[in-house]
Amino acid sequence: MSLDSRLWGKAARLGKDARGAHQTHPLICHLLDTAAVAEVVWDELLTAHQRSMVAAALQVPDEQARALAAFWAGLHDIGKISVPFQLHPDGPKYEDGKLRAQELSGEPGYGFGAGAVQDRQSHEAAAHWWLVGIFKEVGYPSSKRRPQCQLSHSVAQLLGGHGGRFNPVVYDKDSRCPAAHHPGMGVGSWEEQRRIHFDEVRRVLGVKSVPQGRMTPGAAVVLTGLVTLSDWLASIEEEIRTRLREEGWAGTPEELDSYWQVARTAAPRLLQQTDLLGTGFARAPQPAQCAGETGLGASMARQMPDLVTEYGPGMVVVTAPPSKDRTEAALRAAAVLGHAANARGLFYALPTGSAADSHMAQVHAFAKQALTGPWRSLLLHSSSRLKPAEAAEQWAHANATDGVSAEPGEEWAPTANSWLNSHHRALLAALGTGTVDELLQAVMPVKFNVMRLFALSGKVVVVDEAHARGAWGQKLMLRFLEWAAALRIPVVLAATAADKSVDAMLAAYRRGAGGGTEPVMQPRRSPGWSFVDAQSGGGHLPQQPAGAARASMLSIRVVDGTPYDEIQAALAPMVAAGNGRAAVYRSTPAEAIRTFHQLTQDLPGLDVALVHEQMCNKDRWQRLAACRSTFAPDGEVSGPCVLVTTSMLEHVRGLHFDLVISGPAPLADLLARAVQSVGDRSRLVVLRADNPSGLDDAALVRRTNMLLGTGRTVSLPDELPLLLDEVYAEELVDGLREPAARELQQLDNQRTVRERRASGTAGWLEVPGPRELDGDLGLLSRDHPGMEPELLSSVLGEEMVHVVCLYPGRDRQGNPVHLLEDGVLEQKLDRNPKGRPTPGQLVPYLIPVPKRLVEAVEGDANPAWRNMAALKNVLRLNLKQEDGKWVYTSPKHRFCMSELGLTIDQLP
Repeated sequence: MSLDSRLWGKAARLGKDARGAHQTHPLICHLLDTAAVAEVVWDELLTAHQRSMVAAALQVPDEQARALAAFWAGLHDIGKISVPFQLHPDGPKYEDGKLRAQELSGEPGYGFGAGAVQDRQSHEAAAHWWLVGIFKEVGYPSSKRRPQCQLSHSVAQLLGGHGGRFNPVVYDKDSRCPAAHHPGMGVGSWEEQRRIHFDEVRRVLGVKSVPQGRMTPGAAVVLTGLVTLSDWLASIEEEIRTRLREEGWAGTPEELDSYWQVARTAAPRLLQQTDLLGTGFARAPQPAQCAGETGLGASMARQMPDLVTEYGPGMVVVTAPPSKDRTEAALRAAAVLGHAANARGLFYALPTGSAADSHMAQVHAFAKQALTGPWRSLLLHSSSRLKPAEAAEQWAHANATDGVSAEPGEEWAPTANSWLNSHHRALLAALGTGTVDELLQAVMPVKFNVMRLFALSGKVVVVDEAHARGAWGQKLMLRFLEWAAALRIPVVLAATAADKSVDAMLAAYRRGAGGGTEPVMQPRRSPGWSFVDAQSGGGHLPQQPAGAARASMLSIRVVDGTPYDEIQAALAPMVAAGNGRAAVYRSTPAEAIRTFHQLTQDLPGLDVALVHEQMCNKDRWQRLAACRSTFAPDGEVSGPCVLVTTSMLEHVRGLHFDLVISGPAPLADLLARAVQSVGDRSRLVVLRADNPSGLDDAALVRRTNMLLGTGRTVSLPDELPLLLDEVYAEELVDGLREPAARELQQLDNQRTVRERRASGTAGWLEVPGPRELDGDLGLLSRDHPGMEPELLSSVLGEEMVHVVCLYPGRDRQGNPVHLLEDGVLEQKLDRNPKGRPTPGQLVPYLIPVPKRLVEAVEGDANPAWRNMAALKNVLRLNLKQEDGKWVYTSPKHRFCMSELGLTIDQLP
């Protein structure tokens, strides 16, 4: 029997032929396309360490490992030779609407039973089930050990996971006759064609070797990434259209050999379209450039190169108060590690999207010095997730006043139609600035989690404020660091102070690298740093900075009066003096807007600015850019000015104030806000009578209030760790009267229960560590009963949705339309002739809102909007004008949109 070229692999968006029938790309051609791309990915994109992990696991030379990787990539879609796929109702059709593959069912060899079409097995799972047996037949190791320990099963399971999730183990008794369990796989010609396609891919690629090794976690991550990425690239429709075969092409051996050359010629061009090639790290400057310096940066510059030369790349932990200098030290460490590891790029992770926005300029400036070759920079957090490249472009436009050019053609600002401009692909970009969620999802059983590990395995990862995510994030961060060490990912962690959570992160990286179990402590002196090598997991404590951080005194004053009166009183001396800069933290965007209006009216000599999280992206970016100019250390300020904001500003760098005013909050949050106050005597005023945020832990707010009393003076950074320990101390309850002590104990108990529940749930959700996997890749995709998407979101923080507010208008023909900006016709929504919105067009206008505030709000999405997966969590609100305000009213809420942002009020 010869190969049947009628079996199709790709058909969507390939157009129609002269007779009106859908054009198809034969499955064998798609398999060869993917194999050809895999060769180029191996040669041009994988790092030397990634390749060595695969070769070592398979116990073959590098060239044979390359050939096997391409061969396996060429088999990824062999499960498409099945009844449900070939005869899917949405498959390619003739002009009269009849399925093109329908003719197969009329031929004797392609007959199938009644249950075959209804078989719900995916083509990915079909590949897994079928390949287990064929790999055994050709000699892959398949002893009597458990299936997941056999290479034949590991490779089959790996290829079955190219759709983003691995399937459960297929046991030997089931793999002997997979069609008995899944009738959709078919027998007769279906089975013969699978074997012919397998043999032809193997013959064309010239793969004769049979590996004898065992799949390791590192090799599995690399191979999964290689196969999935190759499939994505080989599936680009406009490129497939250039390789469509003429009618009558039969797929003879000669034609397949010829097509293989076509596929190999096209493969480099496919990879070049991704903007992924050619990025590397330049050699770090010589330590002599830091001669005479005694601080953290100088200490690391002098010692890190020798440590990395002797022990190889690993993890650097930096503990120091948040500052631009600490960020610079972390980035310098990343440059040394990246060059030593031949890394392909960097991902800089922060606790919040606003912090990522504020760091992007510094990260970009670093990349211009540290990265070589072409590179692309993307912004990766919840507000940019629809179209990361367009978010980066919009950010650049908003920050153009900072000297960051947004002109077309700049090497760092990718075009909107970039291949990387997609959520699942974006982490592959050479340079990413985003939130720590992007890392944590790599160790949660979400779709394409292993692709995240693959994308990060070729980069350096910097985690700023690594301990700022609570019990959920802490647990998941430890698991991520285990995987990072096992994959030899260079990591730089930056934390405010050394504590037990930082020690636990050091231990996790050591554990993943196979290091010892003896405890390793981060130096408690600030600033400090340490190093763990990824090769052995050994901990190394370098000579610490000779010069301690410049000491400063933080004056904390707690006031009891009416919050707004106290704010006014604290700002009055600045207004009278005619100079000074202050920040006022309010608990909600609505409170911030109200305070902004009040200060503007009551203190006319004060320049008042406002920024909060419920502004649309472009307004928030523009206001933050303006703030970095006004409130920079050397900012030119002609008079007194104040920034009214919310907790979103806590981790934003580069802003400096003479005075910080805040409502009640946990001590760690207050200190994060206080460090933005500069000078030998920093000042923080705490409004005891103000409302705390509903998201803050009541016990910690109460303990902080008790600890501070009417105020105190703190020496920074020396007393910072002691103060943080003191707020948790059990002795704080001593001396309290019985009712107060009992109430605090109840709040403490509630906090303990929440933290243990959070840690336990995170442990239940997290994927196994690399040493616990035991060969079963299905554990990386396991689906627990009760594991809903909402639960996954809650682990990563408060679940957010995005709101887009639309204004009524009319086009030039007088037809009613919806506008993204009031009265701006150029920002008309549905430009697409089919009425489908363009997700990228919405990026500047997204407003992140906690889901709890919009529960039961349905919005005004039309069917075209609702059917787009990218807009699933985007709430569309058609505004109406009432009493001069733009509002939207739902049964339970009233939304009001203005140039100051969105406010949401619950109706009585």
